[in-house]
Order: sequence, then structure tokens, then C-alpha cells
Amino acid sequence: MASERKLYLGGRLRRLRRELGLNQNAMAAELGVSPSYLNHLERNQRPVTAQVLLRLAQAYDVDLKGFTAEGEGTDMEDLAEIFADPMFSDIGIPRYELVEVADNAPSVADAISRLYATLVERRSAPASEGEATIVTPETWVRDHIQTQRNYFGYLEEAAETLAGALGERLFMFAALRKRLKEGFGVDTRIVPPELLDGTSQHYDYHRKRLMLSELLRPESRTFAVAYQLALFEFRPLLTRMLESAVPPDQPSRRLLHMSLANYAAGAIMMPYAEFLTASERHRYALDRLCAEFGASVEQVAHRLTTLSRSGARGVPFFMLRVDAAGNISKRFAGESFPFSRFGGTCPRWNLHTAFQTPGRVSTQIVETPDGQRFFTLSRTVDRAIRLDPREGSQLAIGLGCDLKFASKIVYSDGLDLTEPYATPIGPACAICPRLRCPQRAAAPAGRTLTVNEMQKTISPYPFLGG
Repeated sequence: MASERKLYLGGRLRRLRRELGLNQNAMAAELGVSPSYLNHLERNQRPVTAQVLLRLAQAYDVDLKGFTAEGEGTDMEDLAEIFADPMFSDIGIPRYELVEVADNAPSVADAISRLYATLVERRSAPASEGEATIVTPETWVRDHIQTQRNYFGYLEEAAETLAGALGERLFMFAALRKRLKEGFGVDTRIVPPELLDGTSQHYDYHRKRLMLSELLRPESRTFAVAYQLALFEFRPLLTRMLESAVPPDQPSRRLLHMSLANYAAGAIMMPYAEFLTASERHRYALDRLCAEFGASVEQVAHRLTTLSRSGARGVPFFMLRVDAAGNISKRFAGESFPFSRFGGTCPRWNLHTAFQTPGRVSTQIVETPDGQRFFTLSRTVDRAIRLDPREGSQLAIGLGCDLKFASKIVYSDGLDLTEPYATPIGPACAICPRLRCPQRAAAPAGRTLTVNEMQKTISPYPFLGG
């Protein structure tokens, strides 16, 4: 707010109003401004003043740093990544035009992002599947969850109420199993994996029987029963949420239904207020939280990205999960997310070296090209189930947050947080502006290469800066 530059945040202000379900007259009244003035703000004909920002924070609990820095949905960096694709190399879209689209036409930016995501998926699909779908369920659900900042308040409240009724946390599995039996007549059985034909759990609708694989660890069994109970207990709420989201097709609806039930299961095992209090008391120590709530490291890490309740926020973490080949299978963020939306992560982030030190937490302070610094930690986790004991079962998770929150996290103890060394990282190589990166894997789109056959540079693709 103290910045001298004028803030034109019309697109973000309009997006916020629509998410709140308000018309201009209603929002103007709550902000204490005239509807015509709000209209000017939304059309970027007037800059947003510090007074308006403060009223936004007071009326809607808006995080001002996130609101003024990035907004929601597809931002300029996402568009830059999209238009760095070689198929646009002859157009030369200037940066200021991308800024205008992201700020003034956020819905158009989201549409462009969705189309590009579909293109990327089609490129990787077999030829016979190329015409299968326009927007995949995975893409649609991921974007829907992120537009909600990975937080669903109604589910949180319902889960807290249910968790309170279940009683003692040390016997959560037994309490969930009992509730499922007494409330819905469903019997829970642990069975050999051969009976489940490659699945970890199966609900037999006709026999009212929930079958869990013997291969599931205790915390995964608890989560499985919580998931099934959430489907029954929260059926009306989940139905309303699905109808409000308006999924484009049946597969997207089913995947969103599953994702919301998974969210609810985590919230039942780790009720919001209790989990936030414990997180702050233990300074976000993963193993302590696992022990207290009977959860796995991955379950706790995922839960840490959801602490966005108004008036009771935790550290705003982002999280990724990758396999040994670098494929990203989970990507969640409570606030900003410093990595590529469509590609992988920067190889200079030590998430990729976690496999070399299994079970250990590694920390790193990283800095993005725009100067933002993040405190990150990474470690390996085991898959919930492994059918073949000869195969590897490890994945790696990475957690991170803005450096200003690092002192709240136990893993930062002993680090210099005032003048730290920060590893320079970037987004996808195709849009990373860093000149001298020894790990660059692709030439940056739209930049002039300065290859000289008489010399070899640190980076395999030297280019002109600016």
C-alpha cells in the first residue's frame, strides 16, 4: 500500500465481487463508495486507493499482499508460459499486452489457459485418444479447487462437528467404523488384496460392505473409512457443492465429488481448529502432527495447504508431489505458487534430491526471478499401497511458503533468515529469464540465442538478456 505506483486491479476486483455473489450496488454499499466509482475501479479507469484496499480487507478478509500481487486464476506469468510455446514464436506478443489481458480480462485469460492445458494434454495423448475430450476432468477439477484457494469452509464446519461427535482421537479408526455401521448399516472389513482386483478399497453397495486392502497402513485405513463416511454424512452438502461448481461433464463431476470427499476425510481426521492449534504449537513439525492426529506425512502436508479460514489462518503453504521421474501428481496452494503451472519444477529446487536422503527433511531458501523468496522443505513419502514388493514405493513431497513465515516453522531454526543465501530458481526453462543457469534444459522462447562455436558457456543455451 505504501508503494508509489498506482494499482489498477479492476479484473481482480471484479473477480472477487463475482465470487462473493454480489452486484456492483451491493459491493459499493459495503465498501462505502458509489456504484459509479466501483464501476470505474473495475474498468481500470481509476486506481485502487489504500482506503479501498483497507475496506476490502475489513469487509471480506482479503489478503492484501496476495490481492495486489497476483490475484486469482490465470496471471501474467501463466500467460507468458503459454505464449512461450514455439507455435507462437512468430507473433512476438509483448509483455505489456499479457499484463493487460490478465488484469483487464481475467475470464479471457482463464479461457486461454484452459485451451492451452487441453492442447498440452492432447499432445501427450496417443493418436487414437487425441479427439477424446476438450477439457480433461483432471484439469477442470484442479483449476476449480485452486480458484477456491484449496479451502472449503462449509466442509470444514461439517467435518469439525462430526469429528467432535466421534470422540477420542486415539481411537479414530474404531470410532469411524462404528459410526459407519450404526449410522448407515455399513460393515467395514479388511481383506486380502487379491479380493480387490488392484484397488485399495471398495464399497459393495448391495451388501453394504466397505472392504479395505490388508496392504493399507493404519493411517490410510483411517482415511479410507473417513472418506466413505463423508460420502454418506455429507451427501446433501456435497451435492449442493457439485451443483454450484457446474462441472462440464460426468467424469469431471465424479472426480470433483471424489476430491471433495477426500478433502472432507482429511478435515475429519484433522479438524481445523485443533489442527491449526497443534500446528502452531509444534511449529509445523510434520512428524509431531502425524503422531498427534494418526495421519501420514502426505496427509498432514496436504492439510497444511488448506488453513485459510477467515480470522484463523495458518502459514499459507504450497505443496507438490512428484515421482522419481519428476512427474507431478499433486499440486496445491493456499496462496501463491512460484512454479510453472503447465510444466515441471525447477531442477535447482532440492525437491528432486529428496530421493537421495529418504525420510529426511531437507530445507532450502529459493528466490524466483521477480525477487520473491520462499522457505521450502522436502522429503520422501511412501505410496499408500504397493501391490508388488519388488517395485519402488517412494514419492517426494515439497512444501513451501513465503520467507516471511519461515520463523514460525521449526525446520528454519539455525538458518539465517535476515540475510540468507537463496538458491535462484525459475519457472519452466522455456520462460525462465535466468541467463547463466547450468541446469537449463531448453532454450528460452522469444530470446535471441548467442551461441558462439568458438566458446562454450555454462548454460547450453546462452541468450541475450533484457
